[in-house]
Amino acid sequence: MRIEQARQVARQWVRERGADVRGFDGAFLTGSTLWAEPDAELPPTSDVDVMLIADPPVHIGKFSYEGVLLEVSSIPGIGSTHDVLSDYHLASSLHLPCVLADPSGRLTETQRVVARDFAERPWILARCTNAMDRVRAFINGMDESASLPDQVTSWVFGTGVTTHVLLVAGLRNPTVRRRYADVRDLLTAHGRLDFHEGLLDLLGCADLGVARIERHLAALEKAFDAAAAVRAPSYRFDSDISELARPMTVDGTRQLIDQGLHREAVFWIVATYARCLAKRQAAGLSGHEDGLLELLADLGAETFVDRRRRGDRVLAALPGVWQTAMALC
Repeated sequence: MRIEQARQVARQWVRERGADVRGFDGAFLTGSTLWAEPDAELPPTSDVDVMLIADPPVHIGKFSYEGVLLEVSSIPGIGSTHDVLSDYHLASSLHLPCVLADPSGRLTETQRVVARDFAERPWILARCTNAMDRVRAFINGMDESASLPDQVTSWVFGTGVTTHVLLVAGLRNPTVRRRYADVRDLLTAHGRLDFHEGLLDLLGCADLGVARIERHLAALEKAFDAAAAVRAPSYRFDSDISELARPMTVDGTRQLIDQGLHREAVFWIVATYARCLAKRQAAGLSGHEDGLLELLADLGAETFVDRRRRGDRVLAALPGVWQTAMALC
């Protein structure tokens, strides 16, 4: 299926189902499918992200519709054009022709203004600042009393958002699973592959070989299948850890390794492992912690003290991240 066909399927779902959500006030595309060329093939490792504007917010998650894997989330509103242009996640969608439904017409007008002003340097700086703030929030939010999955999520996403600072500066898609691969492409284009090595070092995987990372992916597969076999409706990422999502989450990670980007796959292996354990915990189950702890040990992040130390290294590196970002925009 072509990307444009998949987008039309998303539009159809919004028209037939999404518009019935209580408090519905519009919908728009987000994610890699929005950034892709319309005539490109929809990869089997991709879903189509749909954001509903609905108050109260709802989280529907991943599901198959007309042969397309959709992921539907929601927000209560988008705020002013100033708010959108300063928010790197919202602006990354709304500067492109993303509107799927707009009963009031306000979303379309906001999208027009954001598209016009998106590449203006003051707004790029505002969005880079927004990403920097997210790094600090994740790292400073690490809590020793929290569960292992929650601790790891704070650390790995705080570390991983450093790539978003640079992708935002370069007017690239601040993607999730492929963030390290995409920032590698960006930095290579600017002759700064050396800085990419520094980002991998902050994550702790700069010196990890492919065999070791394949071992960790094999362990993740077992944890993923064990978590996919249970239901945990109260867990936000329940549908992300499911048989339906396996091609994107597991096979997409293997694809990175097969492309020689094994170190760039580590972020998503860690993040997904933490989600698997969190889902099992939400279902009242334990197990598979040993595989995650072995992975964390390889990254120098096995204990809370280790993660705090690595998080402090990320915070100390932020001036360099900012300086590099400014050279990209």
